[in-house]
Amino acid sequence: MARAAASQFDGGELDIRRVPYVTDAEHLEEVINEAAQEQGIIAFTLVLPELKKQLLELAADRGLAAVDLLGPLMDAIARATGVQPRLEPGLIRRLDEDYFRKMEAIDFAVKYDNGKDTRGLCHADLVLIGVSRTSKTPVCMYLAHKRLRAANLALVPEVPLPEELLSLPPEKIIGLTIDAEKLYQIRQERLKTLGLPGQADYATRSRIEQELAYASKVMDQLGCPVIDVTNKAVEETAGKILQIYYRREGYGK
Repeated sequence: MARAAASQFDGGELDIRRVPYVTDAEHLEEVINEAAQEQGIIAFTLVLPELKKQLLELAADRGLAAVDLLGPLMDAIARATGVQPRLEPGLIRRLDEDYFRKMEAIDFAVKYDNGKDTRGLCHADLVLIGVSRTSKTPVCMYLAHKRLRAANLALVPEVPLPEELLSLPPEKIIGLTIDAEKLYQIRQERLKTLGLPGQADYATRSRIEQELAYASKVMDQLGCPVIDVTNKAVEETAGKILQIYYRREGYGK
């Protein structure tokens, strides 16, 4: 806003100095004294009433113009909504940090999807394992929007388990299982979508039962929690995983 206002005036660039994290009276007085030396204008976004009051008094004592950029808009919102502001400094920074954590988690889920790079398993908050078509990828993306770094790995009898998975503590792993008949139907539909014959080994009942038996054995070996995703929506599965995660982390105790 200061730059936009300054751009309307000819005669050279104005020196705009930004001073963040002013949260106490001592720091505030230092800023006012510096501005007074330059005969500057103070544009501020303080929300703490006592700090704002002190700023206005100090600026007036030194003959400085002080412009409240945030106050009038907050007052208008309060009148329109009937809700009083929280008056907590730094909330926008917290919102920004929350946004970037979410974006990082989404990038993580994409990078370490379906065992693309097993090195990521060690850096994940949670690792989902299960046979193909047990909704591992969409659940990981849902968890990423909750700011959790989730990786996933498909369990295939012919593929050895990576050392990274075997080194994880059991509580960091979540096993996903599904009813054999339901998985058969899902894989048959998948083959139709891909234009492949329904007799492909991937979707035969014997292959499905073999994979589920192998996955069950692996989950028992790892000692991890197991969730049956049969007829469950992604949100429902993710909700159960979040309960396990927050209980593990001690939230709500």
